[in-house]
Amino acid sequence: MEDTQAIVNLQVSGAADVSLYVHDERDQVISQTLRTARVWEPYETSLLVRMLTPGDTFVDVGANIGYFSLLAARCVGAGGQVFAFEPDPDNAALFRASIVLNGFEQRIDLAEAGLSDSAQRGALYLSADNLGDHQIYAGAEARPSVPIELLRGSDYLQGKLNRIDLLKIDTQGSEFQVVNGLLPLLQRLPPALRIMLELTPYSLRQAGASGRELIELLGVLQQPMWIIDHIEHRLVSCPAEELARWCDNVDAIEGDQGFMNILVGPGLSD
Repeated sequence: MEDTQAIVNLQVSGAADVSLYVHDERDQVISQTLRTARVWEPYETSLLVRMLTPGDTFVDVGANIGYFSLLAARCVGAGGQVFAFEPDPDNAALFRASIVLNGFEQRIDLAEAGLSDSAQRGALYLSADNLGDHQIYAGAEARPSVPIELLRGSDYLQGKLNRIDLLKIDTQGSEFQVVNGLLPLLQRLPPALRIMLELTPYSLRQAGASGRELIELLGVLQQPMWIIDHIEHRLVSCPAEELARWCDNVDAIEGDQGFMNILVGPGLSD
């Protein structure tokens, strides 16, 4: 494992005493931000801390170096569960070291794999300077790749849990395939599930789907949808059709890489 001496003590209200290993200066985005600010995506982080309580179950798809999973493990306590998926070997190695560092071996189940809508061998196409921007499809730019395992989420998690309180998906464009593979399980679980995910029509198209298709797939769950406004720090209720039209508008502009984070499921009272 690289860079094992680089430890960041996070400063997150509501989830004290969590530390994690970060990458060196090769990662100019997440690890660099954590070194200086000791928090990543502050509003999304505050939502996670507010949504999770002791005994809950959190699922993290595209866990990177484990930032959200480690915070979730602190929030759900010894009686809770965290299931995390990260296909990149370097990211997973740092994450495993952080699990031990925090004493979360009994709380976090880490699979060094990606999720898709079928179990298969795949490839992870690597970003040189943003180690949170790897992707499981060949995009417009040439990238080196490493072989990885892809799992179907419903099959892997079947029998391992009987509820999901919060599901986070951030897979740089393959969110449609991830949700499609999880949907049979999600439809069998209690409906109070919340899903936080990144919505980037440009990347979704490169991965073989579209923003509209992803929103319509999520609509099968018949849950409210919200824009996560990280500027104003609020959840903005937004009907599925409005989100789908926004995706269509982004798709209509060549090269537009606009994105937003959204929440599916019950909102939060102020």
